[in-house]
Amino acid sequence: MTAASPESQPFQAEVAELLNLMVHSVYSETDIFLRELISNASDACDKLRYEAISAPGLIADGAPPDIRIVPNKAANTLAVVDSGIGMDRQELIDNLGTIARSGTKSFLSRLTEARDGANLIGQFGVGFYAAFMVAERIVVTSRRAGSAEVFVWSSSGGSGFEIAAGSTADAARVARGTEIVLHLKKDAAKYLESHEIERIVRAWSDNIQFPILLVPEEGEPRQINSASALWQRPKSELAGEDYKEAYRQIAGAFDEPAMTLHYRAEGRQSYAVLLFAPSQKPFDLFDQARKGKVKLYVRRVFIADDAELLPAYLRFIRGVIDSEDLPLNISREMLQNNPQLAQIRKAVTGRVIAELESLGDKEPEAFAKIWDAFGPVIKEGIWEDFERREKLLALSRFTTTAGEKRSLKQYVEDLKPNQTEIYYLTGDSVERLKSNPKLESAAARGIEVLLLTDPVDAFWTSAPLDFGGKPLKSLSQGDIDFALIPLLDEKADVAKDEAGADAATTIALIKDALGDRVSDVRASQRLTSSASCLVAGGGAHDRMLERLLAMQNKGPTTRPVLEINLRHPLVAAIAGSKETAADLSLLLLEQAQILDGELPEDPAAFASRLNALVLRGVAGG
Repeated sequence: MTAASPESQPFQAEVAELLNLMVHSVYSETDIFLRELISNASDACDKLRYEAISAPGLIADGAPPDIRIVPNKAANTLAVVDSGIGMDRQELIDNLGTIARSGTKSFLSRLTEARDGANLIGQFGVGFYAAFMVAERIVVTSRRAGSAEVFVWSSSGGSGFEIAAGSTADAARVARGTEIVLHLKKDAAKYLESHEIERIVRAWSDNIQFPILLVPEEGEPRQINSASALWQRPKSELAGEDYKEAYRQIAGAFDEPAMTLHYRAEGRQSYAVLLFAPSQKPFDLFDQARKGKVKLYVRRVFIADDAELLPAYLRFIRGVIDSEDLPLNISREMLQNNPQLAQIRKAVTGRVIAELESLGDKEPEAFAKIWDAFGPVIKEGIWEDFERREKLLALSRFTTTAGEKRSLKQYVEDLKPNQTEIYYLTGDSVERLKSNPKLESAAARGIEVLLLTDPVDAFWTSAPLDFGGKPLKSLSQGDIDFALIPLLDEKADVAKDEAGADAATTIALIKDALGDRVSDVRASQRLTSSASCLVAGGGAHDRMLERLLAMQNKGPTTRPVLEINLRHPLVAAIAGSKETAADLSLLLLEQAQILDGELPEDPAAFASRLNALVLRGVAGG
């Protein structure tokens, strides 16, 4: 047969933008292109082995899959060839002409701004396009396993690509799999040198499970990777550098792992585990799908990378679990309900949490890297995983009024006399929380308060929680009574000697002025120097959770309780002046809203009222 006339097609808009960045930007880690092409070739070989379980005819020649790298200095080309699953015409269009993934625009924005663009490329999985950093033209020839048809895709990295049926020569050259030929730019000639190719493969792809063969222009092809399942080897044979290289290859990352967990489980279930906790936050950590990235193998055969081998709150963990007992022909649908896999999930989850606990105790600096990057994700488990809630609470670290990276164990050890609860406050930022008036009475007694600023904090704290028999209590919810906890400075307790506002009269006036804006008005045990604050009633959600739910239009909001400091001059002035009582009452509410990070319901009316009160005071003075 002869090659048909090529058909031109445009790239998806995001691909065109990405290619423009690749062609016109120079990143320090241009080596990434080869690592990514090898990784894609490995995936294609994995898919062939998986599909051949149920369709052995796909490997009719009996030859195991491999990957070949073919430099050609005369033609100035570098080819990466695999004998994997291959692609048909539509798959070439879909896989090389579009990016079918959420968050693409955000990724492109970050790639434009980032210095370490290569790291983002690896994280996002668009490695094929990285080849345009070194190639001025790319030609992809592919034949899907079991098919007689060959197709050729080509592009120069502009606005589109061409696709056509392959020729007889193409069919003879590509019996199965994919051949990617890079027509290199002049400044990329170093990638035709054998020593340079070997260096990159050793650094990034040594643990690829298929032989990587270097096909020199002279001499016989030779394997340049170890192709060993590192997770199946004893720990005694491995060094830190081995694990680092394995992490980078498995996770497609450039940082170093903050934690490595390698062990073999024996007994009712036999499986090998090699897991890593990154030291940097992956780009897609907060994707709505919340999918994990631990790969499932069965007797070294790749099965799936989305088998949910760990709970969603551990989705930052990367690595491999290789089972000896699961059937090779297990389908992706069966993965969800397989009892053997459920046992593995439970055991490995417990082991990961135990390893994190150990790291927190023995290597706090390494654990701090993990917590800084993934603390908000781990705290999702406090809400979701009732069985492990106590362990996750112990694992958590908090910024408090006493310091940073504080554990609840440290908190409980430092409880004040007669203190029976663990107090916390949720909000938007630590700085704003530290100036929140709800802290005043606690600060006067030296009571440590957890300052919680992650959005997830508003949710997990809504569950009934305790640690070491001490319940967690919000300073923004329900009644607070610190009467039994001594003040740091007893002389500061002037409440007994100071005459405050008449409680019944003042509260009645404020209630009358505010109407249904609040559910109640009461004297505060939280305040020492501020005039007012807003709290949630005993049966209502915490104030921060109320705001988050309101922003998402999820459920009705409840009216807050206004607490007032009867010893504050502004509060005392309400009962003394009926003329300004309504305006002063509204001012108490509005300043409490502002201190909570909210806007008054009517900012213009607030400004007008404040101006009038100030002018009246100036005139009166």
